[in-house]
Amino acid sequence: MKKILAVSGGIDSVVMLHLLKDEKPIVAHFDHGIRANSHEDAEFVERLAKEYDLQFVLGCAELGEECSELKARTARYDFLNSLAEKNDGIVCVAHHADDVLESICINIIRGTGWRGLAPMSASNIERPLLNWRKIDIYRYACEHNLSFRQDQTNTEGDYLRNRVREKLCGLSEEDKTKLLELYVSQKKIRGEYEEIMAAIIKGEEAGYCQKRLILESPHECALEIMREWLLMNGVSLTRPQLEKCINAVREYAPNKKLSLDREHFLEVGKYSFRVI
Repeated sequence: MKKILAVSGGIDSVVMLHLLKDEKPIVAHFDHGIRANSHEDAEFVERLAKEYDLQFVLGCAELGEECSELKARTARYDFLNSLAEKNDGIVCVAHHADDVLESICINIIRGTGWRGLAPMSASNIERPLLNWRKIDIYRYACEHNLSFRQDQTNTEGDYLRNRVREKLCGLSEEDKTKLLELYVSQKKIRGEYEEIMAAIIKGEEAGYCQKRLILESPHECALEIMREWLLMNGVSLTRPQLEKCINAVREYAPNKKLSLDREHFLEVGKYSFRVI
């Protein structure tokens, strides 16, 4: 399967590219159009791809300086996933172990559920550096004399991740190791749990789900079934929204609808429900 490397030009993605260049991946760069000089990053990555004799693909947007992290990330992954689909490939990103620690802490700050302790678990994305610590990445870059770009936003206090990163510098290596061990075990549990949920609803007719799966299940299990079934139908909801869906299945009269988002409704029937 063709690898689509998301290369920003920073040290993490430059190291990932150097590690995987012999596999002849596609080098993908997304210019968000947030910083005035962002085109310099794109030019740097393009030169690097040419140096390695690799295909380079550039995606561009004009998101502006006020763009949120979520909007920027969504635009970037839309570009990467589209490229992967066109080339029958898989997206590779340069997240490493320290990124995992930061994500866990951010999720806890925001009031995470149990999935927040096992971030970066998407099966459609590869993370070749996930077992690397940041110090390992710096060491590799020095050993191979790699050039890279510095993202000025990495030092700005306006971003929660940067503030969390600064706080984590004071955490002992022993505590960091414990957090990473928790991540590994939680990720395994998450994978097993989601496999079970997928198996439960596998036999359901496309677009429909039997009400009995919700009515006969304990509440927490019903929430997980609803979540997995909605994801299979292209809808991602928060826990409060899932609670509303459960209540709708239990209480709505046949043919009554619940708005899920701007595009989808949950229609409750006599024996089943569906997304429309």
